[in-house]
Amino acid sequence: MTPEELAELTGYSRQTINKWVRKEGWETSPRPGIQGGKARLIHVDERVQAFILSTKRSAETSVEYKPGSASLENLMFNSLKEMQPAERKQLMSLLLRDGIGGMLKRLGIREDD
Repeated sequence: MTPEELAELTGYSRQTINKWVRKEGWETSPRPGIQGGKARLIHVDERVQAFILSTKRSAETSVEYKPGSASLENLMFNSLKEMQPAERKQLMSLLLRDGIGGMLKRLGIREDD
């Protein structure tokens, strides 16, 4: 996620999110297509999630994800770019073998027909 997306979801400012990235040593990667090298994507792993959940504001307010803030297509595309080649190959194999329905079923999103 971008710092802006994470800020919107948590109710904190982008500057606060960037401060936490530096202070907590969260993993980031360059944001594709942005020149200058300053734009970063935050890898939202278990450590980041635990930190966000432990913050006072997160405990006080319930934040609901708004799909308009980051389109599914962009999220999937950026996630694919973050995957290792072997991981992409496995995902591609799963999709070719089982299709999207099979993948959703494995994730517990779609019930058996």
